[in-house]
Amino acid sequence: MNNRHAILIAAAILASFAVLGTSLVTMTHAFTKERIELNEREALLRSLHALVPSESIDNDMISDVITVSAKDSLGRDETTVYRGRKQEQPVAVVLNTVVPNGYSGPIKLLVAVRYDGTLGGVRVISHKETPGLGDKVEESRSDWVYGFNGKSLHNPPLKKWGVKRDGGVFDQFTGATVTPRAIVQAVKKTLLYVRDHKDALYDRSPTIEHKG
Repeated sequence: MNNRHAILIAAAILASFAVLGTSLVTMTHAFTKERIELNEREALLRSLHALVPSESIDNDMISDVITVSAKDSLGRDETTVYRGRKQEQPVAVVLNTVVPNGYSGPIKLLVAVRYDGTLGGVRVISHKETPGLGDKVEESRSDWVYGFNGKSLHNPPLKKWGVKRDGGVFDQFTGATVTPRAIVQAVKKTLLYVRDHKDALYDRSPTIEHKG
């Protein structure tokens, strides 16, 4: 009886530790997940507000979104479009465009287009380009990406939307033309898409999916 009693006590203690351990893991996971999601949201907001200044809008761009399907124009099956407004009037949209033909693989961008069709800016948020060459597309490596600020389909004209080696106005990098060429063309396609679907992109309706 004493051995059986001891075994039951040991089993009860082990079970208690198991329950306690599981509870701690669950609580830690929930807290960590919430913290990670909060950090990701803050990082995204910083990126969006770098392109669409917070003082120029009064809405939450992360909540005011639509999803569009336009792989030929935007480089991915589904593209999220963040919308900025002031007093319910459209200010800008930011699209997470993908450059499918980077030198070392896809390049992910954030492209901000103001309501008047000019670029609020472009940022590279993910790439695998060659260090010291293609990675100059990062704002931390060079100011090349700032060359898009204020540009539009009229400035420069469409035929000049290319790198200088191809007769365009945008600089290429020494020893790395493929990367800037691909990004310039992707930004141009994004501008064309926004121009052709302006009403749907800036519409006040809730989240929608646009095919085209």
